[in-house]
Order: sequence, then C-alpha cells, then structure tokens
Amino acid sequence: MNSAKSKLSGTSTGYKVFTIVILVLLAIFFIFPLYWIITGSFKDAATINAPNPQWFPLNPTLENYAKLFKQPAFQWLLNIIIICVGALVLTCLTASLAGYALAKKRFYGRGILFTIIICAMALPKQVIVIPLLQEMSMIGLHDTLLAVILPTVGWPFGVFLMKQFAETIPTEILEAARVDGAGELRTFFSVVFPMIKPGIGALAIFTFVNTWNDYFMQLIMLNSREMWTLPEGIARLQGEMSSDFGLIMAGATLAAVPIVAVFIAFQKYFTQGISMGAVKG
Repeated sequence: MNSAKSKLSGTSTGYKVFTIVILVLLAIFFIFPLYWIITGSFKDAATINAPNPQWFPLNPTLENYAKLFKQPAFQWLLNIIIICVGALVLTCLTASLAGYALAKKRFYGRGILFTIIICAMALPKQVIVIPLLQEMSMIGLHDTLLAVILPTVGWPFGVFLMKQFAETIPTEILEAARVDGAGELRTFFSVVFPMIKPGIGALAIFTFVNTWNDYFMQLIMLNSREMWTLPEGIARLQGEMSSDFGLIMAGATLAAVPIVAVFIAFQKYFTQGISMGAVKG
C-alpha cells in the first residue's frame, strides 16, 4: 500500500515538473519576440543589421526614440489612448446594461433580439464598413476620433459576455433591492455592477486590445496625419522607412506599453472572470 502511494506521489511530482518545464519553455517562446523588439529599439542600425545577432545591446542608444519623437508620436499615442479608453468605458457600460436587461428582464422579442446579437457576432466588420463610412461622413465625424470610437459601442460579443455573467445573479437579490425602494439604475449600479465586476474586467481587456489592434478601422476613418493613431503611424513609417528597423522597433515598443499596462491593471478581474466561467461550465 505504501509502495503504491509513493509510486503515485513520484508520478505526480514528475508530471508537475514536466508541466512546469513545458510552461516555462512556452513562456520564453512567446516572450522572446517582445524582448527582441525592446532590446532592438536600443541598438543602432549597424548592430541591428549585423550578421551575428547581439542578444543584449552592449552600447545602448536612444537614437531610435529621438527619431521616433521627431514624428508626432506623442500625438499618435494620445489619439489611440483616447480612442481605446473611450471605447472601453462606453462598451463596458452599454454591454453591461444590455446584458443585464437581456438576462433579467422579461419583455416581448427578447429572444429574437438576442438571436440578432448572436448573428451579428459572425458578421465581419468589412461588410459594414462602407455604410459606417457614409454614416460618419454624413454626420460630420469622418477623420475624427469619434469615428473610430462610436462603431465599437454595442459590441455584440460584449453584450453576450455580460448577459452570461448577469444570469448568475440571484433574482431574489434584485427583488430585495426593489422592496427596499431602489429604482432600476440604483439596482444596477449598487447591486448588479459589483457582482459582474469580473466580467467587466475581462471585457475591458478584450475591448482595449481589440480597439488598439483595429488597424483597419483606423486606416479607413482617419486620414490626416495629426489624427493618426500610433499603430497606424508605425505602419505608415514602416512603408516610408522600411530599412530603419531601429525606428520601427522603437515604435512597436512604445505601442506595447499601454497593452501590457492595461492587462496588469485588469488581470485580477480577468482571472476571476475566467474562473467563474469555468465553474459555471
């Protein structure tokens, strides 16, 4: 009996060690490109183009960042932050309200409306880009930051995600809030909102990353140089200065910082959201 237990314990320990080794190797594999970009941004052109790679910059330089900021890089960074924060706040607010209504309210056509939202999740953005462009031009918002922010509000995936979280709220709690005299908005912000925070945290990360990486919409809606976003500006610089890898790496490093910061800020809620989803499943 003891021999079987020790054998099982040894197998479990070996499996854990093997799992940790695999996870460490995968982490290195996925982190290495980011490491290479960050270190490359501090190398001069000769070092970057050398036949023998320099794994760490022995003579770091800020020349690439100096060249980057000769472009309106700060303005591009500010533009994309305004777009992402605006889209994050509006999407989380509208999606949580809509998800709560679809999960806890009973009204005519609720099932049909939810079916339409699910179908909209499968609709590529490229299909509706021409009507969106015409609409933004008609209301005078083309080549403004709002032209990129507004189409993201009411993201079907966000509504679907928040509906799933809102369904876990016990109806008795909502009824108790109404008995205490709380109105709909008071009930939502005082009772519902704190209970779906993990879902909102996960949605915040998804929205920020999705908006940041939505180069297609930024390219279509923003034309003037001062309205460009950082991803769009870097892509255009890559077309203009295709051989200046140091400048491109400096721009990519600057673009990666907000994404990492947002993930670190919301990772607790994101992890809770994934855990709650696993428990529900």
